[in-house]
Amino acid sequence: MFQRSIIVFPDDTIKSIVDAIDSATKSILIKMFLFSDPELLNAVIAAKQRGVKVKVMLNPSRRSGEEENEDTRTKLEAAGIEVRDSNPCFVITHEKSMVIDARLAFVKSLNWETKNFTETRDYAIITSHPHEVEEIMLCFEADWHRRDFDPGEDSYLIWCSLNGRTRIAKFIDQAKHTLFVQNERFQDLVIIERIVRAASRGVKVHVMVPPPHTLKMEKIVEGVGGLRIMDDVGIKIHKLKHLKLHGKMLLADGCRAIIGSINLAPGSFDHRRELAIEVHDADVVERLQKIAHLDWENSHTLDLSDEGLFDDLEHRGEGGSEKLVLNLHDKDKKHHKNHPDSHRDK
Repeated sequence: MFQRSIIVFPDDTIKSIVDAIDSATKSILIKMFLFSDPELLNAVIAAKQRGVKVKVMLNPSRRSGEEENEDTRTKLEAAGIEVRDSNPCFVITHEKSMVIDARLAFVKSLNWETKNFTETRDYAIITSHPHEVEEIMLCFEADWHRRDFDPGEDSYLIWCSLNGRTRIAKFIDQAKHTLFVQNERFQDLVIIERIVRAASRGVKVHVMVPPPHTLKMEKIVEGVGGLRIMDDVGIKIHKLKHLKLHGKMLLADGCRAIIGSINLAPGSFDHRRELAIEVHDADVVERLQKIAHLDWENSHTLDLSDEGLFDDLEHRGEGGSEKLVLNLHDKDKKHHKNHPDSHRDK
């Protein structure tokens, strides 16, 4: 019987992923944004050494040009594993997936970095449904050979830059009672509008996001603006206390959920290769419901006032608060008085 299951990090361990790699007898397909964890690297190399056909597709660099997968690539190639850069048609390949023996697929929010297994709230869905497994394999082969991939309107999975925005907007539109959203970025106006409309029709919406200082400097305006729009209409917005939020999860009405790599930002929807999966499985949704409530209990309200934003953005020492045209009164004057540049002309 085909089924889906969930792994929640850091509550669960890396063991489920390592065990899946160790169970492979024929083939492993891996597509990853960042891959550096030594335990997973050793498991993949060991699979190759016992005769499994392994293909690995790695994102070559970040938008900044920083290359973080080169050391892993060198080690994999030295072990005789086929490695290719992800499809150059996309600015970034942010998808995190794995297929074992054409029978079992992993759809993940997490990178294969050690911190994602120990320090961040992250998720992975494991599916044995043949249509879902096949779709991931077809996309892998298309990207591997630089061919177009379009699963059509009846796609089983959620892909960017294909149906991502449409599927997530529809998911939000169908929420009737509750909507819980964890995501790193709230920047896409279509999705923000849908979340606001859900709240306006009486859906109880809870949003969880990292603090604003985690935004890249050029994304502060739209990132903070999206959060403040939701805050202004009474949507509750929190940040985790003791974990970094990296997972991308939507949970509606305690009966259906979306897990994957997609940030709620135009770049993800329009220019990146991303993958997510919608699930209705009772045991998976029940686990997510428990995690959602646990995380909410272990979180703080995000202070989106002018003063709160100033403190958060300037605390990291990189600034950015001036982009938001904050009204700070005495605090603003104090900051400029103490700023090193304030005595430049004296």
